[in-house]
Amino acid sequence: MLQPASHNNLTHQLVHELGKAIVREQFAVGEGLPSEAEICNRYQISRTATREAVKMLAAKGLLVSRPRKGITVQSREHWNLFDPDVLDWILSSTPSLQTLRDFLQLRLAIEPEAAALAARNAEQSDLDAIADALRRIKAAEEGIEDPLIADIDFHSAILRASKNPFFMQLRSFIETALKVSIRFTNQFKGVDSASYLDHRKIYDAIAAGDAQLAHQTSHVMEAEALQLIEDRIKG
Repeated sequence: MLQPASHNNLTHQLVHELGKAIVREQFAVGEGLPSEAEICNRYQISRTATREAVKMLAAKGLLVSRPRKGITVQSREHWNLFDPDVLDWILSSTPSLQTLRDFLQLRLAIEPEAAALAARNAEQSDLDAIADALRRIKAAEEGIEDPLIADIDFHSAILRASKNPFFMQLRSFIETALKVSIRFTNQFKGVDSASYLDHRKIYDAIAAGDAQLAHQTSHVMEAEALQLIEDRIKG
């Protein structure tokens, strides 16, 4: 049963409940959801809210409605993995090493180029934001700041500083995935927080306007994290 709330909040609660259930494979691909009446009864929610939730899940690629087949669960290849909700459901269900690898491969393709663009395009306010996150990473090593938030803010600030609108719009996706991937990679490294010195190298290159060095230092960091996952997969 969902928590008492307004119509819109109930709809969103149901979206999250059904979304997590689909991601956790509680409903088989190609099979239909429980009937509308069953969902209404199980979650004590109206038919209108149920229909809206189903439409929202269909927009995220998790469900599809076809004539004579009704509403069925889609396979992962159809999911909108850039949707923060979908990504959050995947990561909150204990992601596989393969999922972490896939994400780190994407980071390796994007973040070094974003760092290079930041070295070319960053304004003083952008540099200040990166420097502030770097300061908090340093403080996190001393147990003063939250290491995860500081690390996420650092990488997010670089995406903003790139001034590439496509990279900038990936921020919410990157931030959501970093919440899990950083925790795992730090665990595999045997550390509690990000390396201040490694992040400082990236910041220094960006602040100096050295695009090639910014790309190189970011690439080294992302490649190291990816290799940790690859080694775990190989056993």
